[in-house]
Amino acid sequence: MDKGIIGIVVTVIVGLGNPGGEYRRTRHNAGFRVVTALADELSVRMRAGGGDYLIGNGTLSGRDMSLVLPLTYMNLSGAAVAHVLEEQGEDPQAIFVVCDDVNMPLGWLRVRRRGGDGGNRGLESIIRTLGTEEFARLRLGIGGPADGGDLAEFVLQEFAEYEVGVAAAMEAEAGNVARTVIVDGLDAAMNMYNKRLGSEGPSAA
Repeated sequence: MDKGIIGIVVTVIVGLGNPGGEYRRTRHNAGFRVVTALADELSVRMRAGGGDYLIGNGTLSGRDMSLVLPLTYMNLSGAAVAHVLEEQGEDPQAIFVVCDDVNMPLGWLRVRRRGGDGGNRGLESIIRTLGTEEFARLRLGIGGPADGGDLAEFVLQEFAEYEVGVAAAMEAEAGNVARTVIVDGLDAAMNMYNKRLGSEGPSAA
């Protein structure tokens, strides 16, 4: 099994988003939806954690894992992630963050070993709180606003009717990425999924 970054196995999958029903179907909650669906598919019960987050523990192909949904709102996600790592005695490199990305076209997936926040306030909060960019993440392309459009308003919109099918397929594929990271490791996931659905996409970085 590929041990991912600096010899540490990824065991914690974090889905970024905003809590509350009004945000459930928004573009910004793509990460939330992926991890929620994964919990349902794997019969992992999500419960209140020791901090402001939901957590569920389970196994996949014999590998222990935790699924985490911060309830702090996107721009404060780092506090929840830090609490989980402290409780579990894990280093930042044990997490795999699933989040939206306005800098990629709708339907694109990219797995990265490390990197900056790319304008995502959730990643920004995690990097700032943990004091490192050395953790893996899966970015889901949600497209961007038309020229002159307001970014904050755009990410809190739902997908347009003509986008729903592509978005659903992308989120389903993202669940497969998370499974692969747990079972086969980060390198395997990067090799298999750094692409646009149905065609050649961005290279690993």
